[in-house]
Amino acid sequence: MPPNSDSLDGPVVTAARRALESRDVHVVLPFVPADGEDEVRAAFDRAMPVRELGPQARETADLLFFETVVRIHRAGEGAPYTGLKPAGLSFGPVIPLAEEAIADNSLDRLAGFLTDVLRDELGQRLRTVQELDVHRQRSLPDERRYVGAVLDFQVYSHRLYEAMRATDHNEAHVHSHAE
Repeated sequence: MPPNSDSLDGPVVTAARRALESRDVHVVLPFVPADGEDEVRAAFDRAMPVRELGPQARETADLLFFETVVRIHRAGEGAPYTGLKPAGLSFGPVIPLAEEAIADNSLDRLAGFLTDVLRDELGQRLRTVQELDVHRQRSLPDERRYVGAVLDFQVYSHRLYEAMRATDHNEAHVHSHAE
């Protein structure tokens, strides 16, 4: 799951807000799995008349609708619902670059950034293996540190490969939380 899908200014809540404002639940349905659609529709139908009762009722109804939509969205990703996050959180550099790639129809900046990060991360892990290899014969604890670094390098590489080969964000999300 992108790190912003459960924030008040993320894409899921933004779509839920647009659905309420336009009085059209279909606006938010693409963000929830098919088996959660009925619950979202029911929450929408409950929220709409409550919103007319005044500003406080509107705020409460909206918040409950947002929570329902995000909870069902997260369940569709195989992730627990941990509450709505405040607006304005940093999503790091990748989400804006991915959005830019979509808008510009160009992978150049995103691919360049990810390639640089990947090279740095792999390089640091390999350097750790090389540094620990020099002293691994000194003692059993040194050998364990070396083996730990080797396994870290291999598992990190394998998880990257799995994430790169995942067919959708749900699959990558499930793999990253399986262990």
